[in-house]
Amino acid sequence: NLRWRKQSLPERNMGLCITCRAMVNSLILILSWTVIAEVARAQNDTEPIVLEGKCLVVCDSNPATDWKASSSPLGISVRAANSKVAFSAVRSNNHEPSEMSNKTRIIYFDQVLVNIGNYFTFESVFLSPRKGVYSFNFHVIKVYQSQTIQVNLMLNGKPVISAFAGDKDVTREAATNGVLLYLEKEDKVYLKLEKGNLVGGWQYSTFSGFLVFPL
Repeated sequence: NLRWRKQSLPERNMGLCITCRAMVNSLILILSWTVIAEVARAQNDTEPIVLEGKCLVVCDSNPATDWKASSSPLGISVRAANSKVAFSAVRSNNHEPSEMSNKTRIIYFDQVLVNIGNYFTFESVFLSPRKGVYSFNFHVIKVYQSQTIQVNLMLNGKPVISAFAGDKDVTREAATNGVLLYLEKEDKVYLKLEKGNLVGGWQYSTFSGFLVFPL
């Protein structure tokens, strides 16, 4: 004869626990595949993905607007920002600068080689499009032995760094320097001739900058 044995309370609890774990594992698997699908979709039009705490942040290098953000029910945050900003300008001749530059002492560059984003203006001023860390470097040529020049890199009208050229034993010399700067949106960066003159020495002078990373 088969005997029916009533399950004890611990046995029933153990069965329930096994069922619960199976359900939880299935839910985790479904959520994991959903996250992977979201990330794969985001990566189609974006660049590197960076994890910040519990949120997934995707930086888009070619957005339609300067900044936009969206989120999904899973807590995935997608952030897009224009990270392609760069310029490089040179002097193509030795002519005197414009009357405007003579008055302001801003060093004017008449040939723009690179201007991604068009943030380097006709007045040879870089206008920051967004908050971030930027890199700048410059080489300003002087030719006469008897003069010393001082070139300042200016941020919103205030000098940040300087470079000097004044060796009397050479006919050509460059005042050169470079720096990383933290900029806010619409900050202005340009070069100013603080001392001396550049008569005959404008050609081949350069001024370049680019966004290292946005903040």
